[in-house]
Amino acid sequence: MAQQKQFSEAALPLFQSDEVVISPAIPKGKLPSYIADHRKRLRVRFLSGGADAMPDYELLELLLFRAIPRRDVKPLARQLLEKFYDFNGVISASAERLMEVNGVGEAVICELKIVAATAQRLARSRILQRPVVSSWDALIDYCHTAMAHRDTEQFRVLFLDRKNTLIADEEQAAGTVDHVPVYPREVIKRALELNASALILVHNHPSGDPTPSPEDISMTEQIERAAQALGLTLHDHLIIGKSTELSFRASGLL
Repeated sequence: MAQQKQFSEAALPLFQSDEVVISPAIPKGKLPSYIADHRKRLRVRFLSGGADAMPDYELLELLLFRAIPRRDVKPLARQLLEKFYDFNGVISASAERLMEVNGVGEAVICELKIVAATAQRLARSRILQRPVVSSWDALIDYCHTAMAHRDTEQFRVLFLDRKNTLIADEEQAAGTVDHVPVYPREVIKRALELNASALILVHNHPSGDPTPSPEDISMTEQIERAAQALGLTLHDHLIIGKSTELSFRASGLL
């Protein structure tokens, strides 16, 4: 049990703490026993049962401990979930929207964004330099991790070689809540620069509904024609919603 000492209660050195002042009767750096005991219980439960043993608000509390070292963070965790619906929604929310929640400052945002970046890198590592056919589920998971909770549309292109191994994943454009500008010529130009043989288009719908718009369909057709003219294959276009996705190929649109 001595290993539990590795958890630090120190505030992050790069930022001022987001905590509010608690009772002056409590010595600086010392937690009230009920808070200290609660944190200890959460850590023990996490170490013994992992994330599956904890609801979203308790997992968020674990993240908030470092940013807010000397007060109860349960109310803030619940506020964040009320605003952003679930754990993924919280860590994926923009810094601007997070700052709208009372009690959130730079230290909290930093902790949340570290977790979001880590999740994306782990998901990305499962698909890069691997055949897409054998890692399709991992690719879908990565797209959801990277894009499902964005507030604005993002358009990405996955570039594949002749063996359908993913060689690059790049954001081509970012837009508004319901529109993203896409230039088929730039997409094909980049594919040639990377010596790619095939493409998978991916973009998200912040509304949560992955149903393609007429503009989505038209843009996909333009890229497909340009790709075919240069001997490139457009394997699919995925639209990522909040909890599901739509495949153009599976839907008969390609």
